[in-house]
Amino acid sequence: MNKKFKNRSSLVLYFLKGSKRYFASAVICAFLFSLVEMINPKIISFTVDNVLGDTNSEIPWFINIFVEKIGIDYFKNHLYVIALIIIFVALLSALFKFLFRYFNNKGGEYLVKRMRDTIFEHILNLPFSWFNENKAGEIIQRCTSDVDQVKSFLSEQLTPLFRVAVLLILTLYFMFSINFKLAFVTSLFIPVIILSSFFFHRKIGKAFRKVDEEEGHVSAIVQENLTGVRVVRAFGREIYEKQHFEEKNEIYTDMWVKLMRIMSIFWTTADLVSYLQTLVVLVYGSYLCVHGELTAGNYIAFMTYTGMLMWPVRMIGRVMAMLSRASISIDRIMYIMNSEEESDINAIDNVDMYQDITFENVNFNYDNSKDTLNDINLTIHKGETIGILGGTGSGKSTLMYLLDRLYELPEENGSIKIGDTDIRNIKRSWLRKNIGMVLQEPYLFSRSLEDNIRITSPDANHEEVSRASQIASLERSILHFNDGYDTYVGERGVTLSGGQKQRTAIAQMLLRKTPIMIFDDSLSAVDAQTDSEIRHALKNNVDHSTIILIAHRITTLMNADKIVVMDGGRIVQMGSHDDLINQDGIYKKIYELQLKNGLEA
Repeated sequence: MNKKFKNRSSLVLYFLKGSKRYFASAVICAFLFSLVEMINPKIISFTVDNVLGDTNSEIPWFINIFVEKIGIDYFKNHLYVIALIIIFVALLSALFKFLFRYFNNKGGEYLVKRMRDTIFEHILNLPFSWFNENKAGEIIQRCTSDVDQVKSFLSEQLTPLFRVAVLLILTLYFMFSINFKLAFVTSLFIPVIILSSFFFHRKIGKAFRKVDEEEGHVSAIVQENLTGVRVVRAFGREIYEKQHFEEKNEIYTDMWVKLMRIMSIFWTTADLVSYLQTLVVLVYGSYLCVHGELTAGNYIAFMTYTGMLMWPVRMIGRVMAMLSRASISIDRIMYIMNSEEESDINAIDNVDMYQDITFENVNFNYDNSKDTLNDINLTIHKGETIGILGGTGSGKSTLMYLLDRLYELPEENGSIKIGDTDIRNIKRSWLRKNIGMVLQEPYLFSRSLEDNIRITSPDANHEEVSRASQIASLERSILHFNDGYDTYVGERGVTLSGGQKQRTAIAQMLLRKTPIMIFDDSLSAVDAQTDSEIRHALKNNVDHSTIILIAHRITTLMNADKIVVMDGGRIVQMGSHDDLINQDGIYKKIYELQLKNGLEA
């Protein structure tokens, strides 16, 4: 999905698909709840003035219907009837309140599910380079706490706001119908609370943005330390990492304290104005009662409505405060959703991948870096085993990332073709389905060994998994585990050695039987004997596939059909092992260092 969202509203409306009907039902129930809530103060007013007292105050129409039929005397002689009516109205109000909460919470949970599903799917389709620019901890925070913040605002603040609006309108209507002067004085406090809410809105918004950014930094530190706990322990970095975390956490805490200070002033101001409003109504209402301008029943009803008015007015301020934080969270989520996904325009699939691979005048550099690849011209024939040798930063892995379209090669920077087809015109899904890649640092999931191997081919049976493990020289290790293939692999494969993880990754790829197999320094953690066993097993069991071996070890490459030597992003030598050891150059120097000096078995 490459849909672009121009503003917060468009993003929120997109996420609300599937839950709008629940929120709409909640709004209707909120309206009915507020309407019914207005009835009981009027019933109490009628009871105090017309039933218990001798004052003939105005009778509300919904009560007058019964008075015209059975008369006031009936109520005077049967007070329990009024009590039953009040109980009935209260139960009806409770029913609408329950329905409001039910639909509102259901809508909120469906909203959260859709948001998480959509954001996660979108992240899975973002280009490889995007993840280099964004920390995992911050991404996790945006997918969790920011999502919860948006849900909290919509279901706990925005939806109740409709009830607040209805309650505010109805309360003011009933208050003005009771006594205009008292209602006018009471309503003067409303603009004060609303204006103060707008005043604090911007301050709170800025503070929340800083808090969220610092929370992302703290989350990133925690995530990095949890995944890199072995490195921390191995180098005795516990004290340093503890201090680093405490420094960031202290900054985060200080920002929360500053935010809470602003919030405290805001809420205290709102409370002060609300209580002052109640005090004015209490004093001025008593004055009007003494001078006969207000009946006792209406005074009680007015005080009840004043209490009802305090909550919605203060709720407006609360919504404004929470809107500030929700806006920040929406912006942070919008950043993810507006990030461009990988896309295939007029791309094709079903391309025969058992063809020659050709790099023509390929130039490439990462952002803010010098050229990583310079004028690469290389042909890899189908079914050929090719070795690539070079120092760190020579561009070996980048070449393979471009082939797999993990990074996109710009049009003006040359071309990479499979047969006669430019890989830009091949769907990424088809390309990656047919190119198997084993990285130097494989990532394993918290599952059993067999599940990890089968992750590339979920439909593979145990015999196929076992066969791939044998070729990868992994099965002997597996059979030494107490649980065999059911052995649980910890997060990132921490329970396995480096060599076992690499061989597991090799077995993953072999299970797919892809036309192109890339081993990106993926034998570096195994011993020379296992390296040899794996290479011989590949030669005898992989038919017609093109094999690309990237390595620093000469013995891994020496039996390849062709060896490419790279330095500084360029191809500086190319040929067979015998050709290259007879040339003065990088390959011969490394060969002499590793083999003639006995450093390589």
